[in-house]
Amino acid sequence: MLKSSDQSRMKHNMHTLPKHAALIVVDVQNGFTPGGNLAVAGADQIIPLINRLARQFERVVLTQDWHPEQHISFADNHEHKAAFETIELPYGTQVLWPKHCVQGTQDAEFHPDLDIPAAQLIIRKGFHPEIDSYSAFMEADRTTPTGLNGYLKEHQVDTVYIVGIATDFCVAWTALDAVALGFNTYVIEDACKAIDLQGSLQHAWQSMSAQGVQRIHSDAILA
Repeated sequence: MLKSSDQSRMKHNMHTLPKHAALIVVDVQNGFTPGGNLAVAGADQIIPLINRLARQFERVVLTQDWHPEQHISFADNHEHKAAFETIELPYGTQVLWPKHCVQGTQDAEFHPDLDIPAAQLIIRKGFHPEIDSYSAFMEADRTTPTGLNGYLKEHQVDTVYIVGIATDFCVAWTALDAVALGFNTYVIEDACKAIDLQGSLQHAWQSMSAQGVQRIHSDAILA
């Protein structure tokens, strides 16, 4: 009789990467790692694993939060508002964040431990002053595309794997858009880190699961 841990390990060992797959590495930047302006606890710990995973893929895309100083999502730009409060914008409810990943600053740079020289594309997002952008595919107004969908489809990619920061915001929004656009979509759960703001992580996993995003462990790919 197999122990549950052995059964789990067997499951992890049974995943073969499809021929037309891409890895999307979300926002592995100084701003979201310890010492950054919107640091996610332990986010630097997943970087060596992301580097290893990237070597399994022929096609890798990096995303980079790239905000102007006066970005609408910064709490500092709203009188009498504090970080993590919300406001209503034409496209819906917006969380207000500490000022982070400002264009051209060290905070916006990729983390120095990120080592993916073979990445072919960097998608910068959040650079329109009046629109936030979590997803690698579509800005938060849900009408402004980044161009990633066209790039992947031009290269016959039909399956995407998503890693990075943060599970419950930019990773989840990217995954939900990917599946809506017709990609087979996986989130490699142990290669992501979450903010988990008021239950946001559980909510994100529920939303992703309901839409058909598949949750996978890195062992399944690296075995």
